[in-house]
Amino acid sequence: MTTTQAEWVRLFRSLHTPARPLALANAWDVASARVIEAAGAPAIATTSAGVAWALGSPDGDALARDRALDLIARIASAVAVPVTADIEGGYGQDAAGVAATVVGVVEAGAVGVNIEDGTRPPAELRERLTAARDAVEKAGGELFLNARIDTYLFGLGDPATRLKDTLERARSYVAAGADGIFVPGVTDPTTLAALAADISVPLNVMAGPGAPDVAELGGLGVARVSLGSGVAQAAYAAARRAAQELYGTGGYQSLADGIAFPELNSLFAPR
Repeated sequence: MTTTQAEWVRLFRSLHTPARPLALANAWDVASARVIEAAGAPAIATTSAGVAWALGSPDGDALARDRALDLIARIASAVAVPVTADIEGGYGQDAAGVAATVVGVVEAGAVGVNIEDGTRPPAELRERLTAARDAVEKAGGELFLNARIDTYLFGLGDPATRLKDTLERARSYVAAGADGIFVPGVTDPTTLAALAADISVPLNVMAGPGAPDVAELGGLGVARVSLGSGVAQAAYAAARRAAQELYGTGGYQSLADGIAFPELNSLFAPR
């Protein structure tokens, strides 16, 4: 039986629960998505930074929409779990452009997107979220809209009022159609608990070394935990170590922890 896009979206929504937070090791190409899926991932999320780097662009809305959508479609068709895509600010100059991107994401087979406010005025993301929601509904599709708030990641505004400002943005984004709120850049338990208590939709955070583990984050009310560009950065660090060893000492020991060729190759066998 073929799973419809709407059924994938409903499944993806159900995975957002603090009782067992949705843990996402973000992928950037088909190979990384297959490796992550094989490790037991219930869903695949892309990292916009990793995708941009793999396609030869810097992160920060520099990647062309058609190239991003092509990559999303390739990943969605390669795995047997729901896929959510990080689309930065929406790969559009305005709300209409973002709406076109989001419709393209649905057509590519993904079930969700992250859209970030960055340093834009909050009103601009509200407009983009509303346009995205309206466009998806008009097209007869469904989508999990995850609104990213960058107050902590970029250190925006007065630290004394940052929590208040973040919660105000969250409420306005939910009113504009957001299904989830993503607040990267904060792992402090007190702040996370305050965010989770005051946000009416699933809270997503970004984790890395030094952050509480997934279960601890769930205990604070977090429903979704992402690794962001961290996995891609670690993979590129492995490539750098191998190259530095080769061109330094002439050795190869850094390759010892690689995935065995037969195992990796088997991930691409016809299903």
